[in-house]
Amino acid sequence: MTGLPGGAAGIQQIATATGLSKSTVSRALRGMPSVADTTVDQVRRVADELGYVPSSAAAGLATGRQRAVGVVLPVIDRWFFVKALGGVDAELKRAGYDLVLYNLGGPGGDRDRAFRRSMLRHRVDGLVLMSLVLDATERAELELARHPMIVIGGLAPGLRNVGVDDRAVTRTAVGHLCALGHRAVAYVGGQDEAGMNVAVPHLRRDGFVDAMRAAGRVVPAHRLLDGGFSFPGGVAAGSALLDAPERPTAVLCASDEMALGVLLAAHRAGLSVPEDLSVMGIDGHEYGRTVGLTTVAQDPEAQGRTAARAVLAEVEGAATRSIAAAPAALVVRATTGRVPGG
Repeated sequence: MTGLPGGAAGIQQIATATGLSKSTVSRALRGMPSVADTTVDQVRRVADELGYVPSSAAAGLATGRQRAVGVVLPVIDRWFFVKALGGVDAELKRAGYDLVLYNLGGPGGDRDRAFRRSMLRHRVDGLVLMSLVLDATERAELELARHPMIVIGGLAPGLRNVGVDDRAVTRTAVGHLCALGHRAVAYVGGQDEAGMNVAVPHLRRDGFVDAMRAAGRVVPAHRLLDGGFSFPGGVAAGSALLDAPERPTAVLCASDEMALGVLLAAHRAGLSVPEDLSVMGIDGHEYGRTVGLTTVAQDPEAQGRTAARAVLAEVEGAATRSIAAAPAALVVRATTGRVPGG
């Protein structure tokens, strides 16, 4: 069967074949959340059979929209960002929207290109910001653009957020280590130099200190180390901890990347994990599964999907709704055990 041009006639033919209204067919073809998945599947199956080819340009002219969502990342090579970006992209594809990526390139990147020029040329209908620290000027520029916006990972004043409860995550981790009898627990966290939202490292650190205090454990300052949310930073912090006169019995890291680094430092020091030292991370990196790392896991891909759906709904005129904290779960593996001699 020959293909139909993407327009009213094509949609009408699909509507006739499915017994649905033209408006329902149109929403289904765009994958809007207001349409049931079974209906979306039915419409797309019939559209394929009819050879229907949608025209994004025609849709943009009709609605005044670009049918594109911008995603802004501090850097592009971090595990969390890559996974969350995949979730955003999958949901945008499902809805027939394009993804426009703005990579700020870390501390030395060209933020002006993204915040003061590119985003304000009306290339996108909405924005997803990933764990960004925004200055006052950038916030003002974004507000002028009047795009629906949402942040993944880390609270940002005045903007909706998709992410885990970072204080609760560290409470869960501390609870696990305390249940194993650990009192001398060190923490590796610190600020991500790539521009990660300051709320994440601060909330995780404060959650750790508060949870330890509530459990009757005192954390001296020398057991709170900066690992830069990176594997090399974890190696360096782990080496410093293990070279100290009084070694901790357990180390909790604010990310799995740093925990993997601490594991390498322990191996280099000739220590057995968890017999000599328990090591635990946060996030759920797939490399952690490979080495048996205990962690509190989250799902950044699902968070990306949630954020994309929320932005698209607002682009389509839906009322702004609050978003519950994303789930996180304790995953006990081989790197944590009872305190030595306990």
